[in-house]
Amino acid sequence: MNEQALIRKQQQKTNLSFTLEQWLLLSSCFSCLLLAIRMAATGTFTYIFLPWNLFLAFIPYFFSGKITKSVSTFHQKILFGFTFLAWLVFVPNCFYIITDLFHLKHFTAAPEWFDLLLIFSFAWNGIILGILSLRRVEVVVEKISKKKLTILLVFGVMLLNAFGIYIGRFLRFNSWDIITDPFTLLIEIMNLLTHPFQNSTAWAMIVCYAIFMTFLYYTIRKMSEIFIK
Repeated sequence: MNEQALIRKQQQKTNLSFTLEQWLLLSSCFSCLLLAIRMAATGTFTYIFLPWNLFLAFIPYFFSGKITKSVSTFHQKILFGFTFLAWLVFVPNCFYIITDLFHLKHFTAAPEWFDLLLIFSFAWNGIILGILSLRRVEVVVEKISKKKLTILLVFGVMLLNAFGIYIGRFLRFNSWDIITDPFTLLIEIMNLLTHPFQNSTAWAMIVCYAIFMTFLYYTIRKMSEIFIK
């Protein structure tokens, strides 16, 4: 074994060689710990919804792992299609937690800096889960299509995310309403699509969020490529 190999082996022993999933779990546990501290210190259950929102962000990450599996038989192709659709439905939950920052102005039982850290930590975990799951899907698309199509895929997904954030935050729908209340949800979506000028504020928010999240995705992706090099 040469000297470089020995150095590499020693670094592996001394580094925190957690897997990506372990880091995500640790980060999520830290967010939940912050929430537990807040509840114990204030005696209130404010922000108790954050762990649930984060759980919803893990669902598309799970589905994206299934999407990357090989598809050869007809049964596998059908399963792939349903999995991809399920991923599309749930992936907006990853970025939705960003809007929980709106709650900062409503609750003052804890110091503002603490609540900011609390919400941002949950939002950060959701964003990372969303970016990782999108990257998994993008890798699959890259294998079967041209690069331009993958760019359209990324922006299309981010536009869908922003659309989902809007109908979730302001129209108060969630992913489960596709099953429990599909007709009301469809009516609201059609209203947004068929009356864009009457809903100009909504579309301004959707487009701005989509552009921001697209920049965020490609920036973090490029950073990871640089680190690998």
